[in-house]
Amino acid sequence: MEQVINTQQQELQLVVFNLGQEEYGLPITKVQEINRLAPITKLPQAPSFMEGVINLRGRVIPVIDLRKRFQISIGEYTDDTRVIIVEVTGQTVGIIVDAVTEVIRLSSSNIEPPPPAFILDAQYIQGVGKIDDRLLILLDMDKILSTQEEIALRQLA
Repeated sequence: MEQVINTQQQELQLVVFNLGQEEYGLPITKVQEINRLAPITKLPQAPSFMEGVINLRGRVIPVIDLRKRFQISIGEYTDDTRVIIVEVTGQTVGIIVDAVTEVIRLSSSNIEPPPPAFILDAQYIQGVGKIDDRLLILLDMDKILSTQEEIALRQLA
C-alpha cells in the first residue's frame, strides 16, 4: 500500500519565472535553454504577441512576448529579461519573461487544478502550485497557442 502512494506522489522539476508580480512555472523537460534577450527582428503582419525572430546559433527561432500573450501590462525590458527557449507542439519557440528566478522540485500533492472560473479563459494553465506561502501558476506550453497561431508560427519559422 505504501508503494502505491509513493508512485502517485510524483515530483515535477520546474523552471520558475516572473511576469509582472506573478510567478509561473514550466516543466524543465520543455525548456531547452535560457538566454539573455538578443536583438529581435520584427516581422510584418505577425500576431501582436509575436515579437519577431532571433538567430540562435544559425537557427531562426520565433519569439513570443508572454506579457502580450497573457494581456498583462507591458513593461520595459531590463537586464533581468530572459528568453526561455521551449518546445511548443514540436516546434522550438522563444518566450520572453521578466526574469527567471529558480529551478525547483514540486510534489504533485502541492499542485491543484486551476479554479473552475478560469478554465474557459486560460486553458493553458495546468494548475496552481503551492510553495509555503507562494502560489505558482503552472503553464501547459502545448496549449499556449491556438491551432491557427501554431500554423502562423510554423510559417514564420
